[in-house]
Amino acid sequence: MFNIFKKKPEEVALPTVETAPAVEVAQKLSFTQRLKQGLAKTRNQLGSQLNSLFGGGKIDAETYEELETILLTSDIGVTATQKLLDHLKKRVNRENLEDTSALKTALKAELLAILAPLEVPLQTNIHVPFVIMLTGVNGAGKTTTIGKLAKLFQSQGKSVLIAAGDTFRAAAREQLQVWGARNNVHVIASEGGDPAAVIFDAVNSAIAKKIDIVIADTAGRLPTQINLMDEIKKVQRVIDKACPGAPHEILLVIDANTGQNAVSQVKAFDDALGVTGLVLTKLDGTAKGGVIAAIAEARPIPIRFIGIGEAIDDLRPFSAAEFVDALFD
Repeated sequence: MFNIFKKKPEEVALPTVETAPAVEVAQKLSFTQRLKQGLAKTRNQLGSQLNSLFGGGKIDAETYEELETILLTSDIGVTATQKLLDHLKKRVNRENLEDTSALKTALKAELLAILAPLEVPLQTNIHVPFVIMLTGVNGAGKTTTIGKLAKLFQSQGKSVLIAAGDTFRAAAREQLQVWGARNNVHVIASEGGDPAAVIFDAVNSAIAKKIDIVIADTAGRLPTQINLMDEIKKVQRVIDKACPGAPHEILLVIDANTGQNAVSQVKAFDDALGVTGLVLTKLDGTAKGGVIAAIAEARPIPIRFIGIGEAIDDLRPFSAAEFVDALFD
């Protein structure tokens, strides 16, 4: 095992590094503004259709049918859509709503009720080191997420160690190494070899050095790849051997662009590992942000963070109220 950065920083382009103009623009906007900007595609898909529906008129069966179609095309999912409609109808009757213009506020309230239970902030102070294992399919954004998480934890005054456990994809290892070199974060890596051994060494090193947080990367895999899923279960067991009770958090990184397939990923990884938190990335590049509601109904696992851009500060703790507001306003 080694943690020597073989390549110079300029040799590897990091996803978290931006051009100066992009960074300058990001700094001028509040996170709420960037969230609204990042969810523009989903809001346009959902909002443009809802605006015509909420423009006035009597609430009738046709109204609910049209609303059902809009929700389904926004990837909210069949189960969540049915729940929203059922609760919305009860609210309409309870509050004696008659005009469709009153449905917007009611729909926002019901969607917030579905998403609010997922707003559970990650608590990293329960153990030192606090070990986070990241998993997910290839291309979900794990490597970028690790860099952003490390920077976030550093801003909180915590020391961070990264275990480059994706020993199969050289680019992932190199990106983490270069990011570590630039930001003074210790990275333990190995060319090839057993990812469990790399992470085992990293956890032991963190214990010896009293590092606050260990972020362990793992190789991307499809839930249908049984041998690879077995391997990540081995990684989980090895972490527990190095630090009993760890990993303290198993984060599943999901690309929002996958839409309803994200629900299948959550179910498969949760069944295999017992996922404790989700990171939903690339919300700025998709009109399928409504999948959060589908996930909430299928597996109400806390959404720890959402990513709405490439800037280092565009990975933030999930706020259900901010998310719902950004979808409608």
